[in-house]
Amino acid sequence: MGKTMAKEAKTKDWLLRFVKGMFIGSGFILPGVSGGALAAIFGIYERIISFLAHITRNFKENVLFFIPVGLGGITGVFLLSFVVSFLLGTYETIILWFFVGCIIGTVPALWKEAGKKGRSKREIIILVVSFTLGFLFLWKGSGLFSQVNQNFFTWIIAGGLIGLGMIVPGLSPSNFLVYMGMYKAMSDGIKDLNLSVIIPIGIGGIITVLGLSKVMDYIFSKAYPQLFHFILGIVFASTVMIIPTNYQGFTFAGYAGCVVLCLLGVLLGAWMSKLEDQYK
Repeated sequence: MGKTMAKEAKTKDWLLRFVKGMFIGSGFILPGVSGGALAAIFGIYERIISFLAHITRNFKENVLFFIPVGLGGITGVFLLSFVVSFLLGTYETIILWFFVGCIIGTVPALWKEAGKKGRSKREIIILVVSFTLGFLFLWKGSGLFSQVNQNFFTWIIAGGLIGLGMIVPGLSPSNFLVYMGMYKAMSDGIKDLNLSVIIPIGIGGIITVLGLSKVMDYIFSKAYPQLFHFILGIVFASTVMIIPTNYQGFTFAGYAGCVVLCLLGVLLGAWMSKLEDQYK
């Protein structure tokens, strides 16, 4: 009887980690949702960073722990690619408002996370400065980014951004991919199992995660509030830049759809943030 109960508990724990992985995977492809933030919400972010920063320490135990998380992440990315690819191709403006709503919904949780180790005027100034610089950079560079060629090298950069979203909680790399005009092509590539897209994204992600995990582990241990508020400013700036401006041919129903999808995005973002109380 005891063995059966232990086996059932082990199976439930495995499935729970798989589901967590699916949600974390959604953070790699859903603008406004950060895979790193979701990992923090589900209480496994610190273990991920510790594992990556000290990969030989408790190697077998960590690998067994993260197998269902990884499988869930791959499943989440693949399934969501089908949905996102279709919706962005058909209802781009309305769906972008949904993405903006997702970001707005997570703001309270990100603000709380940023201030959990203290917040002073210095952190607020860092936030304002990073938002201003990020906004000016994205605004002035709009022409440059909108003409990004999609090739092996730029897909490696995309993968690097996605990897950065894993090790920096609160950073949603998909915001930047939408802004660079590479987001739908990425979704299509994953959906169609296009290896010329998937392989370089994987290479960029792995290089970034393995290369920067120790650096981020060190910086967060020394200057957590400052770095997190800097990241928040960049997140807010990238969010402003993806707000749709093309409403050509829109009817009342189209505008109403934007409002409704934005509100649904806010609710989804807030719900994902509240999962912290249930699982962390």
